[in-house]
Amino acid sequence: IQRLVDRVSALFVPVVLVIALVTLLGWGLTSGDWQAALLNAVAVLVIACPCALGLATPAAIMVGTGAAARHGILIKDAEALETAHAVDVAVFDKTGTLTEGRPKLTALEGLEPERVLQLAAALQQYSVHPLARAVLDAAAARQIAPPAAQNARALPGRGVQAEVDGATIVLGNRRLMEELGLAPDAATDHAAAGRTVSWLAERRGGTARILGLLAFGDRLKPGAASTIARLKTQGVTPVLLSGDNRAAAQAVAQALGIERVHAEVLPADKAALVAALRAEGRRVAMIGDGINDAPALA
Repeated sequence: IQRLVDRVSALFVPVVLVIALVTLLGWGLTSGDWQAALLNAVAVLVIACPCALGLATPAAIMVGTGAAARHGILIKDAEALETAHAVDVAVFDKTGTLTEGRPKLTALEGLEPERVLQLAAALQQYSVHPLARAVLDAAAARQIAPPAAQNARALPGRGVQAEVDGATIVLGNRRLMEELGLAPDAATDHAAAGRTVSWLAERRGGTARILGLLAFGDRLKPGAASTIARLKTQGVTPVLLSGDNRAAAQAVAQALGIERVHAEVLPADKAALVAALRAEGRRVAMIGDGINDAPALA
């Protein structure tokens, strides 16, 4: 509506000004009463002003976006509102989006479980990732102090690594273990229960070995199932897109009634899937909360 008003105004305003000028001259020259002529010219300008479109529409948009902002919803521009009704695919991240994002450590396995947790806490002590908080909470509960770690860095979509006690310690998913040439056990019991599984490995002197695994459990957000159900009744297809293991992603999808699932994907893969859906002519909404979702959100 705003764009239509802008196009109309480009012609409408100068035409009205010309009519007002003709009114002024017509009344002034024929009657000689220039005061009445001026009043009539002003009346033409006031009555011809398209207030309902030219003023009310932008004002309504400003009021609406302001009300949304008070509820924590930021709207980029009017075009975002204009196109939102046409969305027919909603792509959801899993952790922190459909789940509460407050996972807890549910299993700790290895030859030395306490050492596994200690090293994992060393890697995660500088991270704000939900899984990092779960590791640190578990270590604190067991009064395990993490050792110092150097050169800590995130491995997007795979895990983290750092130098601890002269060795390179890595904590991450199956993809990361396979990149290190390791074959982690299936951990099928944990995955089948919908848990996220991370393996801890050590690289020292050119050789690598798995020290243990950590499994994390997270609860679905209370409104997740009803949100998915409502979207489906509105003709919007939900898609689950997660970097987590396939079994955990499938468990969440099954609980929520999501049929289309893409798991174990890297951040770039998420962006590629969104691009592929758009290439099919679909109007896509991406819902995510983490740095791994940034390329897809963009």
